Amino acid sequence: MIKVLIVDDSTFMRHWLVDVLANVEGIDVVGTAKNGLDALKKIQTLNPDVVTLDVEMPIMDGLQTLEQIMQVCPLPVIMLSSWTKEGATITLEAMEKGAFDFIPKPEFGEDLDSWKKQFIAKIRMACEANLHSLIKGQPQTPTLPEKIRVSHSEKEKTIVVIGTSTGGPRALEEVIGKLPAQFPAPVVVIQHMPPRFTGLLAERLNRLSTLPVKEAEQGEILQNGHVYIAPGGYHLQIEKKCGRLSSRLTLDPPLKGLRPAFDYLLQSLTNVTDYRKVVVFLTGMGSDGASSLVELKKTGPVYTIAEAKETAVIFGMPKAAIQTGYVDEVARLERIADLIHKKVCLGWT
Repeated sequence: MIKVLIVDDSTFMRHWLVDVLANVEGIDVVGTAKNGLDALKKIQTLNPDVVTLDVEMPIMDGLQTLEQIMQVCPLPVIMLSSWTKEGATITLEAMEKGAFDFIPKPEFGEDLDSWKKQFIAKIRMACEANLHSLIKGQPQTPTLPEKIRVSHSEKEKTIVVIGTSTGGPRALEEVIGKLPAQFPAPVVVIQHMPPRFTGLLAERLNRLSTLPVKEAEQGEILQNGHVYIAPGGYHLQIEKKCGRLSSRLTLDPPLKGLRPAFDYLLQSLTNVTDYRKVVVFLTGMGSDGASSLVELKKTGPVYTIAEAKETAVIFGMPKAAIQTGYVDEVARLERIADLIHKKVCLGWT
């Protein structure tokens, strides 16, 4: 039985969340708390397995509460965020400080079944979280790899694509933050995240990286040494335009409930046969990207890296990729940027 503590300053929201989880098999709400101080006391007495934590609260807000939880009694924490820019910004900071995952608060008046299913799934998955990865704290200033002279022909063009979900913001900071300036390939990222949050994630990574990081836009030409994050709510395809790679955003139906989906991006790359591809699977729930990796491997040079279980917050996406038999290297998170850099610069020798 998964014991859950619900923390929210709104009496209505506390009661509503209790009702959502009532009679859900395998989940037991052991208590509620109205603010951070109340939550810290009840964690000690109720010993929950998972905490759901409101971002914006009086007395002690969600960020302060999260920091105390991760220092004193580390637990998987799911942040409940507002859709405001301030709420989304604080939520991303919470992810850096050890929150397991987040979910935007529901917009009442619409069909809530999908939200409820997602909320319950996150609680179940939280019990499988790698707590060691969550409590490491905010990543330190990354050390850039030594500069490697490009040894392969300029005609051997390369693109790097990264797929990630739960735990992704911190993992992306570790990987992208270590890639050097003037990196000789474009980097395209699929991070499972709602609209608005992906834009703020791009802004955050842009401040912390030597490479320019932005949300991908419709029809833009991809440049070497730039990082493009798929906007929440849109699929991202890569296509050729005048001999160069460009982005295409679509509202095609979600794949396995996901939009953007890594599978969708990888499928589009099967038509880009004159580029080498470095494909990276980082921490995340589910199996997004694994089935399309099999097809992509048949179309030309593809080098695949999967994050090791030891560092992944959730081993789902890397594990599914490994099980295809088409992963070339399994590596701890701190090694992945260096592996990408060497593969892009040294080529397939």
